[in-house]
Amino acid sequence: MNHFSLAETIAAVSTPPGPGGIGIVRLSGPRALAISQELFRPKSKKKSIEPGRIVFGFPTDPEGGQPFDEGFLLYFKAPHSYTGEDVVELSVHGSPVVLEELIRLAVRKGARPALAGEFTLRAFLSGRLDILQAEAVDDLIKSTSLAQAKLAFRGIEGALSKKIAGLRKRTIALIARIEAEIEFPDENLPLFKRNFIATIDRATEEVEALIRSHETSLALARGLTLALVGRTNSGKSTLFNDLLEEPRAIVTPYPGTTRDFLREKIRIKDVSFTLVDMAGLGRPGSPVEREGIRRGKKIAAQADGILLLIDISRRFSTEDRALIESYRRRKVILVLNKTDLPPKMEISDLQKRYPEIPSVEISALKGQGLAGLREMISTLFSPTIPIDEVVVFRTRDKLLLEEAAGHLFRSKEMIASDQSIEMIAEEIREVVAVIGRLTGEIRTDDVLNDIFSRFCVGK
Repeated sequence: MNHFSLAETIAAVSTPPGPGGIGIVRLSGPRALAISQELFRPKSKKKSIEPGRIVFGFPTDPEGGQPFDEGFLLYFKAPHSYTGEDVVELSVHGSPVVLEELIRLAVRKGARPALAGEFTLRAFLSGRLDILQAEAVDDLIKSTSLAQAKLAFRGIEGALSKKIAGLRKRTIALIARIEAEIEFPDENLPLFKRNFIATIDRATEEVEALIRSHETSLALARGLTLALVGRTNSGKSTLFNDLLEEPRAIVTPYPGTTRDFLREKIRIKDVSFTLVDMAGLGRPGSPVEREGIRRGKKIAAQADGILLLIDISRRFSTEDRALIESYRRRKVILVLNKTDLPPKMEISDLQKRYPEIPSVEISALKGQGLAGLREMISTLFSPTIPIDEVVVFRTRDKLLLEEAAGHLFRSKEMIASDQSIEMIAEEIREVVAVIGRLTGEIRTDDVLNDIFSRFCVGK
């Protein structure tokens, strides 16, 4: 990260680039209010600027005294602001020209343009946020689903930080017990060691649960992939369009219309899914169809879930049976399609034959049964996230937790092999050091650069 000084006042546009109804310029630092007062003329000359009170007025060029927009000024007095410094937000119309002019005038009056992520960096350096909370800000901004956003917000509130702080406190208490044993040896050493191992096991379980939560975060970030699988002309493309609520795939009454695959995002409740429509599986004709089937099987093998379509207006065939057998050990929903036509297979017999596979009856053509299918997709495929769940989003954090777990495991091995208690204490101290790197108590320039350089300017 470039060098900077907290004595400087910074300014940046804090709304997305491009025209919009509202645009916000944010200033932070010791001269934020003074500079803003030079750029903003309140409509009422009698109205003073007070923290937390919105003031209506006009952005004005201080040289000519000519206003060029109207808007609001909001002042946050340190330490009661996002950065922990004095902060002023100027809300004006979202014209890029107006926003650029405000930044130009602010710089002319002594501010400088903010570096990427510098508002969040200042919040960290002032103690308003730790690194885990700062990372959660970025995770919230980049959320692809409401479920991910809710978990990221819990991170901003400090849920993960509190969990890690509790682990640190218990680890320090463990070190204190070991050091007490070094100074005042207990004659009942076997009991002491058993208690020590039990404490390490509890800490290890907690760390490993956080490591496992990283998989949940990845699923939420990328979205879960659902593959539409079925014989040719079973209605996959029609269902694909139904779930998207737009005619994305070409639909014809002729078999084999889809020869490659289509991939689109949909949202069901709080979770994002990637829906893949692919070539019908069956007896291929042309080389193009064979390649489409090959690709389809590869996608289905990698998908998080399968929507297996069965056309109930046709007799149950050996191909249908082979398809079900191929995917019955996966997360799969049996979608019994074309209920608008006279059935030529016994649905109840099919459900009895495969009782472990959830099934739903629909008519993709008529749009019937789709609400039930969406509910089943949400129930079966969405990650189960308790309301108090704490999730690790960052690979950096996961790797540090794995490092901490390694030290805990080695300390337990050292007890089992009767190594000196001083060496065991040193191993446990490494856990505390890793936690310090995790939360930012132990900080280095390269770590700060890695974390904050990816943020958007002004965030």
